[in-house]
Amino acid sequence: MGQTRRKFLNFLLSITGIGALGAILYPVFSYLVPPKIAEANVNSVKVGKVMHFPPDSSKILKFGREPVIVVRDKQGEFHALSAVCTHLQCIVQFRTDKESIWCACHNGLYDLKGRNISGPPPKPLKEFKVNIVNDELIISKMG
Repeated sequence: MGQTRRKFLNFLLSITGIGALGAILYPVFSYLVPPKIAEANVNSVKVGKVMHFPPDSSKILKFGREPVIVVRDKQGEFHALSAVCTHLQCIVQFRTDKESIWCACHNGLYDLKGRNISGPPPKPLKEFKVNIVNDELIISKMG
């Protein structure tokens, strides 16, 4: 009978120890894992006046949490693309000498529609719609 009682007490002590360990570790892990933050649902962003964009220029801005590059080519047309390279998530830039979007990380090139021209990027850049309303440039999500 003493052996059975000892096994029962050892079992209770083990369960209590596991519970205490869980009570200590749970708050620590809860603190280390960041909470999920709901992202604001942005459908369009005002970029600025058209006159502030000379031909053959670009500007990077935020569309919610995503950086977007807005380019005005030599012909005066506007293009808006995700500014995050699809290869290693580097920020891209507009190269006026090649009239293309360039990623400096691994020399990836995209055309002004976001399609891959050369380099390691696996897929094209996401394209945004560009509208001009009352001489104000507005970019919005496609479809």
